Amino acid sequence: MLKAAAVAAFILLTCLQSPAQAPAALARNVDAVLDRFLRSSGVPGLAVAVVQNGELVYATAAGKASLSPKRAATAETRYAVGSISKQFTAAALLLLEEEGKVSLDDQVAKYFPGLTRANEVTIRELLSHTSGYEDYAPQDYIIPEWTKPIAPDAILDRWARKPLNFDPGTRWQYSNTNYVLAAKIFEKASGQNLTSFLQRRIFDPLGMQSAGDCISDKSPKDAVAYTRYALGPPRPVQREGEGWYFGAGELCMTPTDLARWDVAFLRKKILDSHSYQEFTREVMLKNGDSTHYALGLQFGDFDGVPTISHSGEVSGFLAINTVFPSTDAAVVVLSNQDGVNVIGPVSRQIAAFLVNPGQKPASTGEVKQVEAILSGLQSGDIDRSLFTSDANFYFGKLALQDYRQSLSKLGKLVSVTRTRERLRGGMTHRVYDAKFQKKTVTLNTYVTSGGKYEQFLVEEQF
Repeated sequence: MLKAAAVAAFILLTCLQSPAQAPAALARNVDAVLDRFLRSSGVPGLAVAVVQNGELVYATAAGKASLSPKRAATAETRYAVGSISKQFTAAALLLLEEEGKVSLDDQVAKYFPGLTRANEVTIRELLSHTSGYEDYAPQDYIIPEWTKPIAPDAILDRWARKPLNFDPGTRWQYSNTNYVLAAKIFEKASGQNLTSFLQRRIFDPLGMQSAGDCISDKSPKDAVAYTRYALGPPRPVQREGEGWYFGAGELCMTPTDLARWDVAFLRKKILDSHSYQEFTREVMLKNGDSTHYALGLQFGDFDGVPTISHSGEVSGFLAINTVFPSTDAAVVVLSNQDGVNVIGPVSRQIAAFLVNPGQKPASTGEVKQVEAILSGLQSGDIDRSLFTSDANFYFGKLALQDYRQSLSKLGKLVSVTRTRERLRGGMTHRVYDAKFQKKTVTLNTYVTSGGKYEQFLVEEQF
C-alpha cells in the first residue's frame, strides 16, 4: 500500500555551469517524454510539473484521468500522492515544535504510554523510520481488509503494541505505522485535526487549492484508480477505506500544487531556519551508519547532483517528487495506475533535461538503430560496420552466443527509451531502458564522434 520506492537522489553539486533550459524547449522535451512513455507503458494517464530556477515553469498531463467514461487528464487533475504525504505530516510537527507544543525528542510515552517501549521511542525516530514499529502495510496491492474503514487508533492497537522489529535507532525500516502514530501525536499535542491544520498553515498560504484528503475532499474530477495484473491492461481497482491513510498517505493534489510545495521548500518558506535544518538533516543510526533519510525525505543523487525526494504508492496510484536543491529545480510525476513503475523512468528522463539542458530527446533514427542492433543480438548477429574495433573485439564468438541465448528468452522487443545522455571520454554516453515482453534491461552505450559504437552493453535490471 503506502510503500515508498527508493527514490532518487541525494547530495548536491554546489553549482551547475550549464545555463537553464528555455521553458519552450523544456516543454517540448517533456511532452515528447510523456507521449513516448504513455504509448510504451499503457498506463491511463501521466501528469508532470517542473520547477526550474525556483519557479514553476511547466505543468502538463497526457492520457486519461478516466478510461470509462473517457476523460482526459490535465495538469489540474488530482491524483493520490501516497507516501509523499509523510513530509507534510513531518512539517506539521515541526510547525508545532516552533510553537513549543511538542519536541521531536519527546518520547512516545508522553502521548501514548501504553504502546510498545513507548518510553524508548522518540518522535524523531518515528519520522525517520528508525523506531522499530512494524509496518502494517508492506503489500503493493490492495487487500480485502483495507477496503473497509478503520480508526487510526485501531491501527496502533494492532501494530504499535507488537514487539519492535529492532531496538529504536539501531536500524532503518520503512513503516507506515510510524506516521499514523506521529499524526496521532500531532493531534493530541495540538488539539487540532491534522488535515485542517495543513490546510490552514500550508495549503492555503501556498495557493495549493486542490490539496486535501483523498476521501473527505473527493471530487468526480479526480483521476480514477487503475491497477495492472502482470503485463495486462489497466483495470479499475478499489481504493483503501477511510483511516488507512491517516498521516501516512492520505493526500490528493494536482502536480501543479505539489510543485508549489517544492517551490516553497526550495525558498525555505513555511518553516523557520531551524525547522528546515531539522527537516532536511539526515538521521543517523546509533552506530553512526547512514540512513539516507531525514524526516519524510530521502536523499540520493542524479548524475552527481544531489536530490531530496520521496515516492508514493496507494491503490491505483504512483507518485514521485524529486527536488534538486543545488539547482533550485524539482520534478513531479504522478500516474493513476499502480503495477507498472513508469514514474521513475519518466522522472529521470525529465531530470536529465534539467541537469543537462542541452540534451534533446532521442531521435527516431537513433532509437530504430538501437532496436535493430538488439534484434540482431537476439539472433546472435550484428552489423559490424556500426562498431569500433574495440567493440568488435568485445563481440566475439562467445559473447554473441551468450547474447543470443539470453536475449532470445526475453520475447519480442517492445520499446527502447533513452534515460540518460552525457559526454565522457570524448564520446557520448547514452543509457537506455529496453523493454522486452518478459523483462526490461539496461543498455549502456558509448558513441564516438564518428557515430560508431565503442560500447553496447546489455545489463540486467534488479
